[in-house]
Amino acid sequence: MNRKIPYRTYLTEDQMPKYWYNLRADMKDQHDPYINPGTMKPVQYEDLLPVFCEELVKQEMNTTDRYIPIPEEVQEFYKTYRPSPLIRAYNLEKELKTPAKIYYKFEGNNTSGSHKLNSAVAQVYYAKKQGVTSLTTETGAGQWGTALSMAAAYFNMPLTVFMVKISAQQKPYRKAIIETFGGKVVASPSNTTEAGKAILASDPNSGGSLGCAISEAVEQAVKTPNCRYVLGSVLDQVLLHQSIIGSEAKMAMDLLGEYPDVVIGCAGGGSNLGGIITEYMADKLNGRKSPAFIAVEPASCPSLSRGKYAYDFCDTGKITPLAKMYTLGSGFKPSPIHAGGLRYHGMSPIISKLYHDGYIDEVRAVGQKSVFEAAQIFSKAETILPAPESSHAIKIAIDEAIKCRETGEEKTILFNLTGTGYFDMVAYMQYIDGTMEDYIPTDEELEAGFESLREIPLNSGI
Repeated sequence: MNRKIPYRTYLTEDQMPKYWYNLRADMKDQHDPYINPGTMKPVQYEDLLPVFCEELVKQEMNTTDRYIPIPEEVQEFYKTYRPSPLIRAYNLEKELKTPAKIYYKFEGNNTSGSHKLNSAVAQVYYAKKQGVTSLTTETGAGQWGTALSMAAAYFNMPLTVFMVKISAQQKPYRKAIIETFGGKVVASPSNTTEAGKAILASDPNSGGSLGCAISEAVEQAVKTPNCRYVLGSVLDQVLLHQSIIGSEAKMAMDLLGEYPDVVIGCAGGGSNLGGIITEYMADKLNGRKSPAFIAVEPASCPSLSRGKYAYDFCDTGKITPLAKMYTLGSGFKPSPIHAGGLRYHGMSPIISKLYHDGYIDEVRAVGQKSVFEAAQIFSKAETILPAPESSHAIKIAIDEAIKCRETGEEKTILFNLTGTGYFDMVAYMQYIDGTMEDYIPTDEELEAGFESLREIPLNSGI
């Protein structure tokens, strides 16, 4: 093998970005404003203060500052696991017999095993600085809950995590590690909130959803003195914090003299995809270059590929502001697939707007059996066991590499590997023993979710 480029490319601590990149500053058209469901008018700064920390509200509403300084305290925490490596997948290329060059940004080098820590430490830092005395959040697969418990422990901040019930059952060790770092875990839906009680009243056997867990976390935050809610995906502030992934990736590829033809990320709420595309999307928005962007989502929860672009609640209990996004309806009940972090009814307003306007080129929805097949191929070649969520991106990266083998094209492929699968062994066992099943919702099932969208006055014509 003529290996001129190293397997792993690391930036130094001094090279680590000192600023988050705000993609909204380069967007030609902003996504539609959040709407206060009480007044049906655009959300104002003051409307969000009971739920979020002040500095995070400012970041959420910032459409003009291209670069926002990363506080020194956050930079110091980042240095415990960043910069993360850019890896050339030589062994995978060899296995696939492809002329394509495959790169991935690996975000799994921390105890949470994921990229979620990038935003968790920022959000807890701002909460501590403001004098907030406790936090609430939700988690699906448990990566965000784990990351936030790590950041909360570092800043000595009490934390309650509403974990989607089916994920808590499938991933008990995630619950254990959150509790090891001092977080309190509540399986959602629960009887501890009015939102949870209402959901259980209508469906006593509910396995929960991210939308449901968000409702419970927001309710507790609003009702608890000096408590705030923090979210691991979807919001603009989260994509801002995750921009460090794309910034590091571009810096590393620039050092190698490389530029991707295709950039791939899994899409549940938007933090994974939003993190990897940032600097490359800036090139596209500003007409410098035009890489292809592919979003990958589960066929069982296809918000981008089969959802409606409409205003919807971000939570099942309908207590959050309305967001214009691709959505299946806040009442949509996703099947209990193992990629718990992708079981969300909607998509980031930024990602939704970019896709709606044609800057994200393609969305592919895939079944979980094909995802785990790709994960096994990847793990054998690259010796990293990937999380189910990130394996959606691996599946499409492999598909693209095989296309190159068939056509002879020498494309450069970049994807985001944002999680490890060591807490997902039940899923891997089911795949290996043949008991794993795919589920694709029917049009009739999706239509039931869309009914709630038609009840929102802003969605006339849907």
